[in-house]
Amino acid sequence: MFEVKWTKAATDQYNELKSKAEARRDARMKKRRSKSTQDEGLFKQVAKTIKLLQTNPKHPGLNTHEYDSIVNPYDKSKKVFEAYAQNKTSGACRIFWCYGPDKKELTIIAITPHP
Repeated sequence: MFEVKWTKAATDQYNELKSKAEARRDARMKKRRSKSTQDEGLFKQVAKTIKLLQTNPKHPGLNTHEYDSIVNPYDKSKKVFEAYAQNKTSGACRIFWCYGPDKKELTIIAITPHP
């Protein structure tokens, strides 16, 4: 298991996704609708992806691969990775992360739509 650290940007992005999902859920419940909204589904996928990263960053479902357009916040010579929260979706959500700063830690750098 890895301990997950967060950059300020990633924390803000995660909290924004969460608050949108909660607001949509509350509105849906008020109208007594059972089908989840896109915002709820996206947040659920992002949360699941982060749990998978925490247990196994090389999990095949994450499609983790190196991403060279973002600089590692701890060491410019180290790699940054991209993991898929969604796939085959318009503007699919991606999570950018790196190992560190210490052993058995990984840092979520950003949560964004596919660039």
